[in-house]
Amino acid sequence: MCGRYASSRQPEDLVEEFEIRNPDLPHLEPDWNVAPTKDVYAVVERPPGGEQDATPERQLRVLSWGLVPFWAKDPSVGSRMINARMETVAGKPAYRRAFEKRRAILPADGYFEWYPTEELTRSGKPRKQPYFIRPADGGVLAMAGLYEIWRDPAKAEDDPTRFRWTCTVLTTSAEDSLGHIHDRMPLMLSPDRYDAWLDPRRNDRDDLLALLEPAAPGRLEAFPVSTLVSSVKNNGPELVVPLPLEHAPGERES
Repeated sequence: MCGRYASSRQPEDLVEEFEIRNPDLPHLEPDWNVAPTKDVYAVVERPPGGEQDATPERQLRVLSWGLVPFWAKDPSVGSRMINARMETVAGKPAYRRAFEKRRAILPADGYFEWYPTEELTRSGKPRKQPYFIRPADGGVLAMAGLYEIWRDPAKAEDDPTRFRWTCTVLTTSAEDSLGHIHDRMPLMLSPDRYDAWLDPRRNDRDDLLALLEPAAPGRLEAFPVSTLVSSVKNNGPELVVPLPLEHAPGERES
């Protein structure tokens, strides 16, 4: 799964990478400890100005992490829908419609996973060591995602806050070099697949699934980081600084 990630780039940094066209860029503060329900950047393609017949344009938007299906009665369900499994996303009712029409890219610096070590806590459970996993070349981690637009039935038609935009990260089995840390990982898209993935006019299930491939071995690197990241109250660049291996708790034999 992907339950935390870092996103510190400015919107201007994402314009060139994703060929974004909307002139009024949203702005979020750098976040090195993105947790479920937080606001995040998402790259989507939408008709400009809500004109349904217009050609979709590449936009940068701010969405809440945790997808709320359009048919949900309670938006709190989003906190449990931060990830969608690639293996079942095209068929599950919660994700099927978004997979067909509302796909996104969620830009990140990298993501965190927790690995059980040989050390035990006072309760006798393995102490978990956080790892930060990022592109080895220092580039943007373009995570494949979906988004939905949920309308609050309790709000009036003219209330600008009646629509809630939410998103989820697609995951797959982790490649071999990362599988010992966690068996799942977010799906990352290569630049040559951005256009096809984002285009809302493409809806062939098999063609879309063919765009989703696990990262090739060696494209991502992982290293231990401070346990400060385990608390959502902590936030800052120190959370992604590599921890010297000699200071990291011992790992289980793989």
